[in-house]
Amino acid sequence: MPPPSTTPALPRNGSASTAHSKHIKPSTDLFSSKRRPSESQPTGHDLKRPKTTPPPGQSATHKMSKVQGKRPVNADLIDLTKPRGASAFQPSQGAKKLVIKNLRTVSRTHELEQYYAKVWEDLDAALQSVFARQQPRKPLDTLYKGVESLCQHLRKKNIDNKTHNENKLYEFLRQRCENYLNVEVVKSIHGGAGANPVEVLKSVLKYWVIWCQQLASIRSIFSYLDRTFLLNSKDHPMINDMGIQLYRRMLFVSSKLGSTALTGIIDLVDRDRRGNPSFEASLLRESISMLHVLNIYGKSFEPRFLESSRNYFEEFAEIQSALSLKSYITACKRLLAAEDHRCIAYNFDSLTKRQLMDSAHSTLIEGYSEKLLDTGSVSKLLDENAVDSMQALYELLRLSSIQKKLRTPWEEYIRTAGAVIVNDTERGDEMVVRLLEFRRALDIMVRDAFNQNDDFTYGLREAFGHFINDRKILSSWKTGTSKVGEMIAKYIDMLLRGGLKTIPQSLLSDNKDRMVAEQSGLASTGDEDAELDRQLDQALELFRFIEGKDVFEAFYKQDLARRLLMNRSASADAERSMLTKLKSECGSSFTHNLEQMFKDKELARDEMTAYKSYQENTGNDKAPVDLNVDILSAAAWPTYGEVSLNLPANVAAQIEQFEKFYHSKHTGRRLTWKHNLAHCVVKAKFNKGSKELLVSAFQAVVLDLFNQIEGKGEEFLTFDQIAKASGLGDGDLRRTLQSLACGKSRVLSKLPKGKDVQTTDTFKVNKAFTDTRYRVKINQIQLKETKEENEATHQKVAVDRQFETQAAIVRIMKSRKTMTHANLVAEVINQTKSRGAVDTTEIKKNIEKLIEKDYLERDGNSYEYLA
Repeated sequence: MPPPSTTPALPRNGSASTAHSKHIKPSTDLFSSKRRPSESQPTGHDLKRPKTTPPPGQSATHKMSKVQGKRPVNADLIDLTKPRGASAFQPSQGAKKLVIKNLRTVSRTHELEQYYAKVWEDLDAALQSVFARQQPRKPLDTLYKGVESLCQHLRKKNIDNKTHNENKLYEFLRQRCENYLNVEVVKSIHGGAGANPVEVLKSVLKYWVIWCQQLASIRSIFSYLDRTFLLNSKDHPMINDMGIQLYRRMLFVSSKLGSTALTGIIDLVDRDRRGNPSFEASLLRESISMLHVLNIYGKSFEPRFLESSRNYFEEFAEIQSALSLKSYITACKRLLAAEDHRCIAYNFDSLTKRQLMDSAHSTLIEGYSEKLLDTGSVSKLLDENAVDSMQALYELLRLSSIQKKLRTPWEEYIRTAGAVIVNDTERGDEMVVRLLEFRRALDIMVRDAFNQNDDFTYGLREAFGHFINDRKILSSWKTGTSKVGEMIAKYIDMLLRGGLKTIPQSLLSDNKDRMVAEQSGLASTGDEDAELDRQLDQALELFRFIEGKDVFEAFYKQDLARRLLMNRSASADAERSMLTKLKSECGSSFTHNLEQMFKDKELARDEMTAYKSYQENTGNDKAPVDLNVDILSAAAWPTYGEVSLNLPANVAAQIEQFEKFYHSKHTGRRLTWKHNLAHCVVKAKFNKGSKELLVSAFQAVVLDLFNQIEGKGEEFLTFDQIAKASGLGDGDLRRTLQSLACGKSRVLSKLPKGKDVQTTDTFKVNKAFTDTRYRVKINQIQLKETKEENEATHQKVAVDRQFETQAAIVRIMKSRKTMTHANLVAEVINQTKSRGAVDTTEIKKNIEKLIEKDYLERDGNSYEYLA
């Protein structure tokens, strides 16, 4: 390129290499040979030289040249008129002649123009070498100095006009770069890549990498321009930014190559999503980085990428929705994880990731919410205890507005599955165990799948309480009261009688239960007592759901009585602990009678200690029967019916003796003997050895009858003979004989053989009876509740509930005097809910009964209390 028309300044370093001597006229009178007419010729002493002190290595003549004018540095000034040997301060008469050595003989401006023209040519050649990916012929430091000199020259030349002619150097560089990109890069990509977007992308990325390397070389050459003029320029970008802008404009704005390359990136993502083996991870990663540097990621790429992703999500959801809910959840979870990993691994923008995930949630979840929230499908997952799938479903819905809607199928499943358990009359004995297993599975689901979400915890409680107290469900038992309360009482009875060995394996604590218990500050589950205590707590969790706690109280009291009277409690500490739990849960009024039962047992032990002392003092301690009596207060203990029983003479004598002792201490009291709760130990001799049989009073009386006939040489007794001699009723006798002759421990033989006892059967002692244990328990039947006893208990609870309801009505009306029907019913339900749920129909019936008894009077839709 030809140099500009302006005259260049001197180079910064050095001067022209050649110069010629030339005689010039000095610029001051100091060296002039002419004199003004008015002046006299000075003497040698009058002539004063400029005082100069040259620095080391610099001559005085050199210093003068600086002072006197802008001569070339190498020019020497010589006085040719000075005579040899004469003093410099004694000039001779006549004109003096000065000669300057090495003085330039050519034009200085022309020389500098040649220099800068050469700089322009060198820079142009260097750029062509960079574009050709070759090393410039000139060293980089030479090129750098050339740019520096050129910038200084352009700036100095235009300083008066206050313009920046460095623009010319910048425009020179920009035009060269633009021509290169247009001619070399764009045309090369058009000619070699074809129509395949991915191939076009590869070419665009390839030349982008080359261009970045070329920009680095260009910056090193034009660094002075970059750091001085462009750094402070408001109108021009720096070289690196200029290169980025040119590449963006030439390939992505002015050309269709950029659009094709963006399509290639989207195609790469699609290949990755579909598992295409032709996917190139490094190509995608480097392409996304290129878009970020070119600053076209957000404006050009992101909208197209999100649109293509939305289309893919719709296609994916349509295909996967035909599968089961479990498969759909798994597929969605896998897709979302892959999208998240892709955004991180390939440097997608965080905003893109957020919008991408929002699009996926909108399409996959909100668009298919009916499938995800289908009660039948969710119930199937819960039935299968698919914690992972439910957790994935919960996580899918977590960021969506429909997450709370999952609570509806969750509660519906609990109500339905719970009702099936409670309604199963054939497996009534397993009800509580199944409910506890069900509750345990649901708790694990809330903990592991729903992350202890309060909404699902509350939903669990509400649904549990609904099916446990649903009167329509309970009607299948035809008891009129809570069957669940009865079964919970019986389950607790099983735990307190049998201890840890009676706990089903499915309910035992695992390591996670122990960890959660310790973190919650609960008792450790590492020992038997703590494990039993934990199982009792679980049973109480069910108990809390029951509205009809009066049913539980009635059956718990009966079972407690059997455990206390027959000494069948596995742990006295567990009994006391359970009583404390009930008191804390329901109040002291609920446990008042239960506490009295424990006190009666303690008083009975003291009473028997006094009786034993009495026997020793009266000499009756050698009696063949060792009698132990429990004195119970009738008000605290369950009501037991009268049972006729013909006791053996020796037992009757001991009972009579105890009555005398007791009445001697407590006058005015009457003892009523309850033989149906009595039990005893009988010694029996068999062919294989002696045994101790733990039997009920009924069983002992029957066995003693065979002792009586043995002395008469008889062996068999008929059913009628046993009934007449024992005095037992038909039902009690059948159960007693069945336990002795048809159970596991058959100490009697029955003819004919069979599981049922008939009135035509005959019985004899089974002398061949054997058992590995010395003491054999045969009185388990005594611990079992009969069907008649169960019905009687439910009926008693129903009657008591009617009396409590009527009492509540009277209390309310006595204080209010007048109330509407709706308000009265609501108040009665509120006051009686702690004892048991009362149906509004039952309340209305009790109101009618009180009207008949003249406690209330109806006035339209209101009631008035009659004093």
